Amino acid sequence: MATARENELLTRVGPGTPMGELMRRYWIPTAKSSELVAGGTPVRIMLLGEQLIAFRDVEGKVGVMDHRCPHRCVSLFFGRNEPGGLRCAYHGWQFDVSGQCTDMANVPPHQDFKHRIKAKAYKVLERCGMIWTYMGPGEPPDLPPIEATLVSADQVNHNMIQRHCNWLQALEGDIDTSHVDFLHGGLRTAQVYQNDDPRRFGAMHRAPEYEVQETAWGAMYGAYRPAEEGETYWRIGQFMFPFWTITPSGPFGKHIYARAWVPMDDTHTMITGFVKKSGVVNSPGGPSMGLVLGFDDRLPDDASWFGRYRPRTNPDNDYFIDRDMQRDKSYSGIQGITQQDQMATESMGPITDRSFEHLAPSDRMIMVARRRLLAAVTHFNETGEAPPASNPNDVYAGVRGGFFIAPKGKQLSEVYAQQIESTK
Repeated sequence: MATARENELLTRVGPGTPMGELMRRYWIPTAKSSELVAGGTPVRIMLLGEQLIAFRDVEGKVGVMDHRCPHRCVSLFFGRNEPGGLRCAYHGWQFDVSGQCTDMANVPPHQDFKHRIKAKAYKVLERCGMIWTYMGPGEPPDLPPIEATLVSADQVNHNMIQRHCNWLQALEGDIDTSHVDFLHGGLRTAQVYQNDDPRRFGAMHRAPEYEVQETAWGAMYGAYRPAEEGETYWRIGQFMFPFWTITPSGPFGKHIYARAWVPMDDTHTMITGFVKKSGVVNSPGGPSMGLVLGFDDRLPDDASWFGRYRPRTNPDNDYFIDRDMQRDKSYSGIQGITQQDQMATESMGPITDRSFEHLAPSDRMIMVARRRLLAAVTHFNETGEAPPASNPNDVYAGVRGGFFIAPKGKQLSEVYAQQIESTK
């Protein structure tokens, strides 16, 4: 469990909070490039507790800035996207994508001081069909070389969905591998799998053992179970600073995947997934669970601060739980892997009270990831030194997760190195 003080450190992300300031030292995936049209409507963005707008000017350049005009604080969401930038509808002041004021339309030319006025704007880059924002001071680091984000936009699927809870409890569901064989597939048997599918061993042995290691990028776990004689079934997953995960949701080396758990504020999270197109069918719950639903099962988007990528399932409709189905057809009674995870993490409350927990050996990865985060945020708060992997270079390069069969008796570091070598 975590103390009340530790929980505050881990979960609060607004301006001036220790975790919020740490996260501002990393590039943050913010929106799909396709959400912004050249010369089109600005989009409201909530990021680390800040109300921002994103827009693409008529030349195709992207700006991400505070929504308040620095003149009289009218929201620039209502501005005109014109050649040269976004023009405030109140008095006609115009701002380019860097936030620089380029025109003070209601002030005589001999009195204007536009060169001294700049809206609060952040550095922006585009890669892999995604807009990335750096909210920290000074020059930003390189974009993180996470494998699933290094392909062109037409070679990746972006899966985005909003979660109404704190970022950390949402993320922790991704590094908790033993829940897969309960929440997602508690009634399935090994017989639903093909004989060459190693996931059948998860249905046969629902309580794995674990190895967990601290790494330069965060932490890595290996959950292992008996397979055929002389063999072990491994599931390896990753936590990467500050909010990235790689789950063992496909064969190691064939399913190239990563997910960012981006804090919109303390109680809303935008899940942003990158899946390299490879022809590998991702069904982490197994064939008996049917389609992995959720990312497209959404309410229509609207222009409000939390209006993007909202799931249709929510606490008000109890995630459409079907108690009859739960009795004999589905362990959870909730249709769809994404919705099942949503129920689990949102039902803990907007920010879960971790002092109420009783952690078990199956939670070792969660314990280590929390310890890494607490150590990082404490050190950063005390020294101001760059947090782990915020200047990534090659730290993230080649980091993978997935499932596979290995000879019995091997350690995590050995089987991971062997899999990395064999899938280069």
